[in-house]
Amino acid sequence: MKFTKMHGLGNDYIYVNCFTEQVADPPALARAISDRHRGVGSDGLIMICPSESADVRMEMYNADGSRGMMCGNGIRCVAKYCYEHGLSRNNPLRVETDSGLKMLELTVEAGQVTQVRVDMGEPVLRAQRIPVRLPGERIINQVVEFGKKRLAITCVSMGNPHVIIFTEQLAEVPLAELGPQIEQAPLFPERINVHFVAVQSPLEATMRTWERGSGITQACGTGACAVLVAGVVNKKLSRTATIHLPGGDLHIEWAADQHIYMTGPAVEIFTGEWI
Repeated sequence: MKFTKMHGLGNDYIYVNCFTEQVADPPALARAISDRHRGVGSDGLIMICPSESADVRMEMYNADGSRGMMCGNGIRCVAKYCYEHGLSRNNPLRVETDSGLKMLELTVEAGQVTQVRVDMGEPVLRAQRIPVRLPGERIINQVVEFGKKRLAITCVSMGNPHVIIFTEQLAEVPLAELGPQIEQAPLFPERINVHFVAVQSPLEATMRTWERGSGITQACGTGACAVLVAGVVNKKLSRTATIHLPGGDLHIEWAADQHIYMTGPAVEIFTGEWI
């Protein structure tokens, strides 16, 4: 099976062109190929498939084999792959995902896709739809106990669930300890992506991420979108801001049409064959 390794701000996935390749057991392949010691090494597997309603369909699996509904960094790489490998030269590009149809605008220079702007749709703040098992219509700056820690959380869905915790001591957060504890807490029935965030100004914030099913990652595109939304509803960020992630920066806008727009790069690393 031929594959391509790509990344968006260091959030790396293995991409399989299912127009020409077949994957019999995607969860098993995701676990094996993502292993950073015995496999290729990645945060998961993304399959680029034919679609009846869009240019292509994106199917995503986390490194532990669990199915993911959406990946902001991954979908930018899907756009780059489609354009540069001839699957579709449409611009905007329409990508079918488990969280709905996404429209992507490509910046192309000398035949190469350098930036992708993704219409991520409208954020979801209703607790039942995220889902979160807490009372109240929205979970905004609500104090919750996780073991011995009391944390003020804000919850947002961007097609997948996110919890955001603002802090002034971002570097001191024990993410490897708190990340899985929060991800698997009973109040999150579908588990959750965990983000700790420090705000520098209304136009700038820095985040660290524990991704559901993958652990600590260099970047999370849907998470950066959720961070902006959480920042706006907590009156900490403007509706347009730069979000700094360990792997680089994303430009996020909560536009007048209530959609979230994410702009960032995509990089192809190498191609190979999985035997």
